[in-house]
Amino acid sequence: MYTMDKHNQYDNTARKRQIAILGSTGSIGTQALQVIEEHSDKYEVYALTANNNVDLLIAQARKFLPDVVVVANEMHYAKLRDALADLPIKVYAGADALADVATAEPIDMVLASMVGYAGLRPTMNAIRAGKAIALANKETLVVAGELVTQLAIENRVPLLPVDSEHSAIFQCLAGEMSNPIEKLLLTASGGPFRTWSMEQLQHATREQALKHPNWDMGAKITIDSASMMNKGFEVIEAKWLFDVAPSQIEVVVHPQSVVHSMVQFADGSVKAQLGTPDMRLPIQYAFSYPQRLPLSTERLDFSTLSSLTFEQPDPVRFRNLALSFEALERGGNMPCILNAANEVCVAAFLKERVGFLQMSDVIERTMQKVDFISTPTYEDYVATDAIARRVAEEFITH
Repeated sequence: MYTMDKHNQYDNTARKRQIAILGSTGSIGTQALQVIEEHSDKYEVYALTANNNVDLLIAQARKFLPDVVVVANEMHYAKLRDALADLPIKVYAGADALADVATAEPIDMVLASMVGYAGLRPTMNAIRAGKAIALANKETLVVAGELVTQLAIENRVPLLPVDSEHSAIFQCLAGEMSNPIEKLLLTASGGPFRTWSMEQLQHATREQALKHPNWDMGAKITIDSASMMNKGFEVIEAKWLFDVAPSQIEVVVHPQSVVHSMVQFADGSVKAQLGTPDMRLPIQYAFSYPQRLPLSTERLDFSTLSSLTFEQPDPVRFRNLALSFEALERGGNMPCILNAANEVCVAAFLKERVGFLQMSDVIERTMQKVDFISTPTYEDYVATDAIARRVAEEFITH
């Protein structure tokens, strides 16, 4: 993982840091705006982007007065432009504008919080422009981890994790950078189906899958959590962020979501980061690193924590986790295939076009059918994504 050395740390005491939020209307984006509002003396919104939620984007723009707003869906451009016509805000629309907005010269940090493959191109553009990246978009490293991390090294750009699990590992590694990692222990809540049988999972509904016991997330990520694909993606991310082998990553189910992840070192010592399930904490830590700022979040009350439990995930009931490890081991464009098939499956499940367990079937078949490329270029990733989506859709339809 490329982070900052002592000569390249952020000066959080000078002018307000200009932040671009890619995906400002999603769960991470809205909570990031809460952090910025709480520390308005330190942070300022330079750009806001959204895909379709134009009404919330308008409300955010009127409140935070960014220099630029972008809506990816061009059908919403006129409404956005007209709603902000009385303000000195530049308004753009379309995929190209979305990819370019994060390169603007005044921006200090880009929060990459778009959901899915769509976040890859604008994040890579921001890295090329030398912007610090607060990374909340899993798919950027899942799809093209080798390409993205190499680009970050070449441009001396820090990739600061926002996922609660990777932020926890990052925090555990503070002061330990010269000590070799023996194992990363990624914790998983187990989602709403942790104790369900295969028979129950066969009939799991959209509404049941969307009821996460601990976290408040968007629909796509909540379904990924229910299927444990979210954890599989985090395994792939961890390999690239922390430069470890797949064999050094272990997933443990921790239903209480108090321990956010752990690091085991060569002497057997294990460091863990604990906290309440509140995404504002890892968002703020990425913004303020290496400093810690006050945050008005709920504190852990250890007198009420009667037990913290851990268990092994079941790879039979939750095959997506095993498929993710397989994709990581094979490397090349296989994680890209995994992600594309999963995005198609989740969209179909949310529309009740495919069953919960059938999603893993489609993903596995897609991984078997799409051509494997061992050393893909960016263009290969783009082509692989398109092909894998088409193949997955064919499996669902037929």
